[in-house]
Amino acid sequence: MKILFCSAPGYGLTLPLIPLVWAARAAGHEVLLATTSEMTDVGARAGLPVYDVFPQRDVWHDLMSLIGPGAGPREDLPEEYQLARKGGNPFGLFTVTMTEGTINAGRAFGAELVVYTSDHATGMLAAAALGVPALEVGNRVSWSKRDAEWRDGEHSMSGEDEVSAILREKLGIGDAKAEIVARIDPRAPSMGGLAAGEEDTDARDGVPWWPMRFVPYNGGTVVPEWALHRPERPRIAVTLGTVVPAMSGVSNLRVVIEALGGMDVDVVLAAGTADLTDLGELPANVDSVGFLPLSAFLPACAAIVHHGGSGTTAAPLFYGIPQLVLPAFADNPMSAQRVADRGVGLMHDPATVDVDGVRAMVGRLLAEDAFRTAAGQVRAEMATQPSPGAVLERVVGALG
Repeated sequence: MKILFCSAPGYGLTLPLIPLVWAARAAGHEVLLATTSEMTDVGARAGLPVYDVFPQRDVWHDLMSLIGPGAGPREDLPEEYQLARKGGNPFGLFTVTMTEGTINAGRAFGAELVVYTSDHATGMLAAAALGVPALEVGNRVSWSKRDAEWRDGEHSMSGEDEVSAILREKLGIGDAKAEIVARIDPRAPSMGGLAAGEEDTDARDGVPWWPMRFVPYNGGTVVPEWALHRPERPRIAVTLGTVVPAMSGVSNLRVVIEALGGMDVDVVLAAGTADLTDLGELPANVDSVGFLPLSAFLPACAAIVHHGGSGTTAAPLFYGIPQLVLPAFADNPMSAQRVADRGVGLMHDPATVDVDGVRAMVGRLLAEDAFRTAAGQVRAEMATQPSPGAVLERVVGALG
């Protein structure tokens, strides 16, 4: 089978899909990842065939410039970008720029199934235009379209909005609907997801929800020797992901680094390409490793401090690692609340946190067994959920 995978051009929006693409390739299917901007290179480095559906501009960079600090109207942007504002959703920019190229790619590829993430309306529109079945995959641990607050709110189960309606007319899709085989909820059962063997059928359109084990993928790397060993004193991971430094800088790190610098711990600061100049000289127990995938060193960590990104929240759940979440924006506070409610970690507003507070909270994560016990329980839950390979096999079986 030829399977077209569609994702928006952000790390947290694409990386959760990669294990499912690998599963398709391992099962002998032909795959193509349709995305754009930096994710074309990320996908290629993950060993996948990738097609850039909008090579004209760096759409991710454009989005950051439109919603980041000091953002305002820009006369240099294409006229079509104005259409993205109609839906009131920043992700509408991806729908506007990526849909036509994704449809063309799927048609040339001969796609027989479209797999897309819940926050990427382009995939749903592409499946409708191509007239092939689709699989919708949730890529968040903070929310799902299964949630009552989503169903009862202003959101549409189909992901349709004014932008989608305009594109339907513009691209000749009309009223065609995607035949969705299933929707996937990758969350642990005790954090809103489904247990193995469970199924939740949505009353609105009859599409079943299936569980799938979250498998972390943060990129490949040459694993440093130290990462394979648990140190004599606790190792603490610290990261702000890729979006927070670009939007807000690294000011939130100052308090964290000062706090951890005064503790009897080893700190691994994974800040990617962020400029750390404002942090000054780092404490002796802090090792800045740049962009080192969490999966390379997180298993030997005792705790992690982070911003609440969905993938960053899910990775320590997979490894059973307690976490302190200082949520930034978007759905980060929702991720933090999930962590706190389940007892796998703590949360605090980064605007009011101080050095003593960080030390006290990290100290609790290290000293109180309840956090590691809860994190271990969630890890065990996730291990019983169907693997990406099993889910894909079920999809193929459903298609006959």
